[in-house]
Amino acid sequence: MGSFGLLVLLFKCSNGRKTIQERKVENGDGEEICAGEWPWPNSSNGVILESCCLNHIPSSSRACDEMMMDKCIRWNSWNHFHCDINEQLIRETADALVSSGLANLGYRYVNIDLISTEFCHVQLCQGNLVAKISTFPSGIKSLADYVHGKGLKLGIYSDAGSRTCSNTMPGSLGHEEQDANAFASWKVDYLKYDNCNSPGNSLQERYTKMSNALQNSGRRIFFSSCEWGEGDPATWAGSLGNSWRTTGDIQDNWNSMISIADQNDKWAAYARPGGWNDPDMLEVGNGGMTTEEYRAHFSIWALVKGPLLIGCDVRSMSNETLEILSNSEVIAINKDKLGLQGKKVARRGDGEVWAGPLSGGKVAVILWNKGSSQTSITANWTEIGLEPSTVVNARDLWAHTTQTVEGQISAVVDSHACKMYKITPRLRR
Repeated sequence: MGSFGLLVLLFKCSNGRKTIQERKVENGDGEEICAGEWPWPNSSNGVILESCCLNHIPSSSRACDEMMMDKCIRWNSWNHFHCDINEQLIRETADALVSSGLANLGYRYVNIDLISTEFCHVQLCQGNLVAKISTFPSGIKSLADYVHGKGLKLGIYSDAGSRTCSNTMPGSLGHEEQDANAFASWKVDYLKYDNCNSPGNSLQERYTKMSNALQNSGRRIFFSSCEWGEGDPATWAGSLGNSWRTTGDIQDNWNSMISIADQNDKWAAYARPGGWNDPDMLEVGNGGMTTEEYRAHFSIWALVKGPLLIGCDVRSMSNETLEILSNSEVIAINKDKLGLQGKKVARRGDGEVWAGPLSGGKVAVILWNKGSSQTSITANWTEIGLEPSTVVNARDLWAHTTQTVEGQISAVVDSHACKMYKITPRLRR
């Protein structure tokens, strides 16, 4: 695990859409060029992304910036409620996101996962999707209007197979354009697209069909593919949508969380602004881990630019849960405009160093203790892309204190806990 190198990416936007990374240059014909610096461990190995051009957004710079900045922080119903959801719950969740202050921190999407739609009888409405009457009697459009009225956005769920993972609701296979148009007519802002009950044919073919349908729907809809990483979507889904699951479903326990983090780390080089590796939703607040474990969970997900998808009941969360989810300094790492995924750069015993580049030459660093006892962990500057003699201000993002250090940063870290820092090199005199 070497030090950060420097790789300059330069791509022509071939799909007619703007890039969101360092939009600074245009060619002589007025066509925008995707340009930016990519500091990364072992970048000299020549790993190049296919493109840094962004799908599923209109070409205005403002829209590109908005999609980048609200890429990853949302609420999703699945981890806590599973199939036990209804429109009243969604309305109350929208209310709670606003009243708790979480919406002001960027948690602006309210995502309905799994049970929300069904087919209408063909003689009544030509086989279109409709809201499930027993749980969403007012319809999805009415619910979207309510959520939008709170200054939030609404997400919905479908599947690239014949039925969803509940086996009771229809999937979108063979009805991609019809369903995408329905989502757009309901003013939906986000689609999670699962992969249950699929016919076994090409993943890329089925996800491409929905991608195209969404782009032709006339509405900007964030496309989140969820085939659990089985087809290595990091290598191809970036041309189709905005995020892709790299792993199976997370469980609310320590072993599941650290395993998911390590699996997602494999694909770090493929993430970029507008295209994000998704290690699944947050379990913070659901009760299966300790406060320190949840804090580590939130820290790592923020560093790797993973979706910060709240998975607990925000209507009744504890003060400790709110304190974790509302840490604005950690959220800022996740939303950093450079948009590059951090990764594991060193491991010594049970202690690990994770790090990632930030805008302005800064670096985010996590000292993570995966062991069962307290240990001392050190991050050396050569491991995180800094010159050994560099003097920095190291901001502890959980203690909210700052220290000045040179050459390395060390801390004694409790079992299953972490220390998270924003490293800012000081100007030389």
